[in-house]
Amino acid sequence: MQSVGKLLKMNRPSVYILLACSSIINGILGDRLTVLRSPEYVSFLDGEWPVSGEKIPDLVALTMGFSVQEDLDWPGLQAGPLFQRPRANVLVVVRGVDSLDLPKNITSYPLENPVPFTLDSVANTVHTLFADSTPVVLQLAPSEERLYMMGMANTVFEDLPVTLQQIRGRLSQEGSVLNTLPLNSLSRNNEADLLFLSEVQVLHDISALLLRHRHLAKDHAPDLYSLELSGLEEIGRRYGQDSPQFQDATSIMAAVMQKFADNVYSVYSNNAVVEVVTVKTFEAPLTRKSRSILESKQISNPGSPYNLAYKYNFEYAVIFNIVLWLMIVLALAVIAISYNLWNMDPGYDSIIYRMTNQKIRMD
Repeated sequence: MQSVGKLLKMNRPSVYILLACSSIINGILGDRLTVLRSPEYVSFLDGEWPVSGEKIPDLVALTMGFSVQEDLDWPGLQAGPLFQRPRANVLVVVRGVDSLDLPKNITSYPLENPVPFTLDSVANTVHTLFADSTPVVLQLAPSEERLYMMGMANTVFEDLPVTLQQIRGRLSQEGSVLNTLPLNSLSRNNEADLLFLSEVQVLHDISALLLRHRHLAKDHAPDLYSLELSGLEEIGRRYGQDSPQFQDATSIMAAVMQKFADNVYSVYSNNAVVEVVTVKTFEAPLTRKSRSILESKQISNPGSPYNLAYKYNFEYAVIFNIVLWLMIVLALAVIAISYNLWNMDPGYDSIIYRMTNQKIRMD
């Protein structure tokens, strides 16, 4: 976090100029999906192909090597290796801003139809496919005090402050981001400012815990992280989009997100995908249905009057590989057996062919 503070203190007027230009561009481009980090075998192509907000969970599932119920007709993601998948996927949703002032050499796509979404389906897939392992699944929205953890997350993030009261108490402790970030126009005594700083503290604590538990990246089970931050939205509502407080908070969030992505990417040895969804406001309120992680969801096709199954399901890739390689092995076995039978010497190799004599000789 000290490097983040130095970056923001270098030239504050130039930062404001960049933010002003960025806000003009944001008004044209709208909400964005930005890929901060990804391994070489997960190929995001450069282009301005819009991606629908409701398809974000399918996109995350595909980057992790999972199958989805419906094909994702989006050219931005290129098909990768069959037997190589990222060890983690981290998705951060930042509400209240169209886009952040991030480096220009990273891949970014316009986001259309920004409806609320969750990664519950991806979490269910991780639990189903890796039930015997210990994957890390963390879904957290500090402003709503919404938390879901599974697997090793219950151990690693046991001491992570998740409620607003716990996070605000963490801000007054040793190692707080208040000691390293330049607050500028932000105040420690305002509720909106404290909410934003609390979310920054959560990002700092998550990356610190991951750096402390690097062994998580050595197992074969993929990890999933989903964070939803609304501190910028509250600051924009409290002070306005053109206020110095909002500009300072936006620059802090951009710098913190880059540092957070670098830490996660290094923990997983460059085998993690880190995405940021920036959305000014969602088109509809999020209604979160209660669910059980042990619940088995029945796959059906609501578009068919005959209640037919989908053409592809979550086990399609597994079943396809089992059938494919089994057929190849059986075909090779039949060829080898046929070749040996064809070249067998009837009078020497087998007693069966000696039965053709009128007088059977017992060996």
